[in-house]
Amino acid sequence: MLNAEQYLKPEVIRTVARLDLRARFIVEGFLSGLHASPFHGFSVEFSEHRRYTQGDDPKDIDWLVYAKTDRYYVKKYQAETNITGYLLMDLSESMAYTYRQELSKFDYSICLAAALSYMMIHQQDPIGLMTFGEKMESSLPARSKRTQLGNILAMLAKARPTGLTDVASNLRRAASMIRNRSLLMLFSDLLTDREEVINALHMLRYAGHDVILFHILDEAEVTFPFSGPVDLRDPETGEKMVIDANGIRADYLETLESMRQQYRRECLTIGVDYVPLDTSMPFDKALLEYLSQRKARF
Repeated sequence: MLNAEQYLKPEVIRTVARLDLRARFIVEGFLSGLHASPFHGFSVEFSEHRRYTQGDDPKDIDWLVYAKTDRYYVKKYQAETNITGYLLMDLSESMAYTYRQELSKFDYSICLAAALSYMMIHQQDPIGLMTFGEKMESSLPARSKRTQLGNILAMLAKARPTGLTDVASNLRRAASMIRNRSLLMLFSDLLTDREEVINALHMLRYAGHDVILFHILDEAEVTFPFSGPVDLRDPETGEKMVIDANGIRADYLETLESMRQQYRRECLTIGVDYVPLDTSMPFDKALLEYLSQRKARF
């Protein structure tokens, strides 16, 4: 297995190392939350309880739960197959942007991907990777071997955010490449056509996939810390314009919030987890908060 220190910054390694030390807690919290999906194979004794109903085998009643709740619950045993996960990484040039944070949006995504990959592999669940811009750039088949984390990070280390992106089309391509129902984790700043992305998310859910959408923006894109005349350049098209930051701040922030609210609303409707993040958030704390919230919902 390649040493992650060869291709991740020291501060990232320290953060991932801290996650490793807490891995058992994080993994159990994350994977137990996935019981709402069609998959029940996380290599633990059982993933959930449900109320006893007529026709259930009385031998499956959990009497410890009965003693605590005075209600009959049965253990819902898991299938033999594990859940399969795929990281879907946006390589558009805008993902390379950072204003004053040490990590770009792409670096930040790598941190999240590393932690999630570690957690999946720790539970012996296969994890794969797909990177895309305007087209699918690379694909790594899902594996559960411990060397897979090194393979994933080595591929991401070679990736360079550049050019335009087509998130929706590549989500459809990914769906055509993934034969079995899986957990799909998308990392993107979503600076593209919203309706197309939402339609593609609908398609993934219709196909039975569980989806987590990590919407990653730079701190400056969320707070707009500019004032006076500002020379802006679109990193993907190269288009430039000079704006009065003070004059457009309110409209910009309103538009940003509208975008986030639309994604949050649409994702809630179809059962996609929407996770808005920005690069000022320590990624390990942000991930832990999300996992805790997900676990609490089930």
